[in-house]
Amino acid sequence: MAPAALELGAAFAAEGHELALVGGPVRDAFLGRTSTDLDFATSADPDSTERILAAWGDATWDIGRAFGTIGAKRHARPGRSGAPAAEDVVVEVTTYRTEAYDPTSRKPEVAFGKDLDGDLSRRDFTVNAMAVRVPDLTFVDPFGGLTDLARGVLRTPVTATQSFDDDPLRMLRAARFAAQLGFTVDDDVRRAIEEMASRIAIVSPERVRDELVKLLLAPDPRPGLEVLVDTGLADHVLPELPALRLEIDEHHRHKDVYQHSLTVLAQAIALETGTHDAPTGPVPGPDLVLRLAALLHDIGKPATRRFEPGGGVSFHHHEVVGAKLVAKRLRALHLDKDTVKAVARLTELHLRFHGYGDAQWTDSAVRRYVTDAGPLLERLHRLTRSDCTTRNRRKAARLSAAYDDLERRIAELREAEELASIRPDLDGQEIMAVLGLRPGPEVGKAYRFLMELRMEQGPLGKDVVERALRDWWAEQGAS
Repeated sequence: MAPAALELGAAFAAEGHELALVGGPVRDAFLGRTSTDLDFATSADPDSTERILAAWGDATWDIGRAFGTIGAKRHARPGRSGAPAAEDVVVEVTTYRTEAYDPTSRKPEVAFGKDLDGDLSRRDFTVNAMAVRVPDLTFVDPFGGLTDLARGVLRTPVTATQSFDDDPLRMLRAARFAAQLGFTVDDDVRRAIEEMASRIAIVSPERVRDELVKLLLAPDPRPGLEVLVDTGLADHVLPELPALRLEIDEHHRHKDVYQHSLTVLAQAIALETGTHDAPTGPVPGPDLVLRLAALLHDIGKPATRRFEPGGGVSFHHHEVVGAKLVAKRLRALHLDKDTVKAVARLTELHLRFHGYGDAQWTDSAVRRYVTDAGPLLERLHRLTRSDCTTRNRRKAARLSAAYDDLERRIAELREAEELASIRPDLDGQEIMAVLGLRPGPEVGKAYRFLMELRMEQGPLGKDVVERALRDWWAEQGAS
C-alpha cells in the first residue's frame, strides 16, 4: 500500500470520515502494477475533503466538484539516509455517490451516496468495484471482482443493461479494457452492448475520442477493436472499420480488408521503437498517428471497389478517397488538427512505394518520396513495411528487400544532399535580383521552377542555376 494512502486514511479518520482506495489502483495492485495516481472514495463532503487535502498536499483543484471530486498533488519528498526521493503523488477523492443519465442528456445526474458498497455498485465493472479501506486495510469486494480478475472477465456489478443505461460510455470502456488487460467480456455484457449500441450517441465526441485513443494505445488493441466491431458498437463510433469486412466472393477471392487492417496494425506496433518509459528511436511507442494510419489506411476501399472483367477486383485511387474519409472521421471525433493532418497524409502516401521493386526509381523519385513524406517519413517507412501481409514468403522477402534498398538510397542521398531540408539553390531575394523582379506571383512561379529543377537534378550550384533560371524566364516571355 502506498504510504500516501495510509497517511490520507489517518487524516480522514481523525475527522470522523471514511476513506477507501478504489478502482484502478486496487485492480492494478493485484495485477502487480503500481501507480502514483490514486483514486479514493469517502463519506466526507467535498468541502471537508478539500480542507483535508490542502493540509496534506502542495496543491489542490476542484474542477470535478460538481461530481464530488477534489484533486491534490504532493511533490516528492527527499528520501531518508541518502535514499532516492519518492515520486510525486496525485490523488483524487470523491464523495460516495450515485449517478444516472437522462435518456436525452449527455451529462450525468449526480447524487451523493451514503456508503462504500453503494458507491462501488455504480462503477463500470466488478474488477474496478474493489476497494481497500484505509488506514485499517480492510479489503472490500461486494461483487466478486477478484474472482473476475483471476478469470480475466469483464462483468458489471449490476445488470449490464442497467449499467450501460446509466452511462453508455461504459460500453466503450469494455472494449478499452479488453485491449488494455486482455480480458474477455461477459455474455451479459456482450448482449447488452449489441442491444444498446445506438445509445452511445448521447455521449460527447470528446469522451468517445478519449476511450478510442486509450484503446488504440494499449499493448494489443486487437481484442478491443474486435469487441467494437462484433457487437455493432463500431457502427456508431468508427463505422469505416466494420465497413472493411468486404464479403469474400468465391469467384473474386479478394481478401477481407478488415482482417488485413488488424494485421497491419499489429505489425506497425511491432515496429515502434521504445516505450512510454524509455522513448527511444525515431517512432517511440505507443504512437497514435502510426496506429491510426495502420488501422485506417484502407478505408477508401469499400467506396472504390470495382469488379473487373475476368474476375478481378480493383480499388483505384482508394488512397486518395481514404485520406479524405480519414480526415472526416477524425475531425468528427474531435482529434487535434495535427493528428488529423498526419494520419490523412500517411493514408494518401501509403501506396507510393509500390512499384519500386519492379522499376528502379530515379534519384528524383527518391527525393520526392522523402520531401512528400516530410516529418512523417519514419512513420511512412513503418506503415509501408507493415502493409505487407502476404503469406507468400518469397513475395514478402522481395518486398522487404526492395524497401531495404529504398531506405539505403534515402540514407545515401540524405548524406550527400541534406535531403531533409531540400530547397532551391536560390532563395526568393536572389530570384528577384537575377530576374529584376519585385515581390509578386512571378517570384513564386520561379521558385517552383527551381524546386522542380532541384528535385530532378539535385544540387547544381548557383552559377548553373542562375543560367537555367534566365533561360526559363526567357521562355516564359516568349510564350
